[in-house]
Amino acid sequence: MKKEVLRMCIACRQMRDKKQLIRVVVSRDNEAYQINQPRAEGRGAYVCKTEECIDRCCRSKLLNKAFKCNLPATIYDDLKKVELNEG
Repeated sequence: MKKEVLRMCIACRQMRDKKQLIRVVVSRDNEAYQINQPRAEGRGAYVCKTEECIDRCCRSKLLNKAFKCNLPATIYDDLKKVELNEG
């Protein structure tokens, strides 16, 4: 029996199975980012695949807070696109 891997959503602060979340990774120099790449290197943050959590994340710029840096606005646009493709 496999162990369930839990991570916390930065928007709703709920612990969920890793498969139910979108992973956002920022490189060490805070220059590049990747969305939903399970093996990407760098610092990661997780957001639920729900419209409410993604909207809250984009409105409040929660990725900027999680990574403690100013990220480009395109990261939030890309996050919304992932949600549309998943749903």
